[in-house]
Amino acid sequence: MLNLVIKKWIEPYKLLETIKDYSSMEEFTFDGTNKTILKNHFLKQLKTEKGFGLYMKNVNKFYLFDTTCNLKDVLTKEFDLKDDDSSLIENEDEAFSLVDSGKAEAAFFMY
Repeated sequence: MLNLVIKKWIEPYKLLETIKDYSSMEEFTFDGTNKTILKNHFLKQLKTEKGFGLYMKNVNKFYLFDTTCNLKDVLTKEFDLKDDDSSLIENEDEAFSLVDSGKAEAAFFMY
């Protein structure tokens, strides 16, 4: 799995609305008691469906999008994303950890 980790701050609502222009979306809202269960469900859905997932800092939701649009192109065009504003990481746990620790604003998960 490749994970696109975004370091540049992007307004979460604007990010979601922009991506929704290219794809339909399903969201999974979690709290402290069910985060692990929903995270596992989210990752399982990603493995069985086309598209990509999104996890953002300070938003208690996982998002699943059903498109295979060129995400990097969309982010570059809509948010002026530069090469040093993001990185590709293979380890999904590391991507989640970077967001949870505040070292990244968001992570996109793609199979």
